[in-house]
Amino acid sequence: MNRTLVPLVLVSLLLPAAGCGSVTQTATSSPSPSGTVTTAPADPVATPTPTPSAVPAGLLPPTSTKEIEVDRPIDTQPTVTGARFAEHQGFDRVVIDLSGEVPGYTARWVPELLQDGSGDRVNVKGGAYLRLTLTPAVAHTEAGTPTWKGGPIFQAKLGNVQNVVKIGDFEGVVSVGVVLDRKAPFRVLEQKSPNRLVVDIAH
Repeated sequence: MNRTLVPLVLVSLLLPAAGCGSVTQTATSSPSPSGTVTTAPADPVATPTPTPSAVPAGLLPPTSTKEIEVDRPIDTQPTVTGARFAEHQGFDRVVIDLSGEVPGYTARWVPELLQDGSGDRVNVKGGAYLRLTLTPAVAHTEAGTPTWKGGPIFQAKLGNVQNVVKIGDFEGVVSVGVVLDRKAPFRVLEQKSPNRLVVDIAH
């Protein structure tokens, strides 16, 4: 008797936990003036990134464009280990992965992205720029080895988020630039297990 065996392939996709938490947020003043030093164009680096945490059903797109500032003094500065991004219904999500506690942070609109320390302009084009600053935080080991690999420009090409850029790891401050197609409402959430900072930006 002839039998035909049909191979089955099972693909499993593991996603991080989807717990969301919110924090007290305060609108800040206008961003600091920009510098004028320019650098040679940086070639964007397309780096495969894991999918961000699953979005809870019924989570609507953000509705406020107000800048955010959260002050949180902590004893031990956390380490930024990477960034992830994905498109969801009505908004894009950028996740900053952390080893350690969630630090204080700001989210501010800026006219262009400038590198921390040098003040050099990051040559990326967009319709709007959102600058995230985490403090205290680092993105390297004690030996100076980067803990957030790749970049500095990560191509996203989502509904609104075009690029995510490493723009600073300097004197206990880690800065991340989000290059957008247009200015839009956003929110910042804190998530646990593992700790991470989540930025949702409407399309």
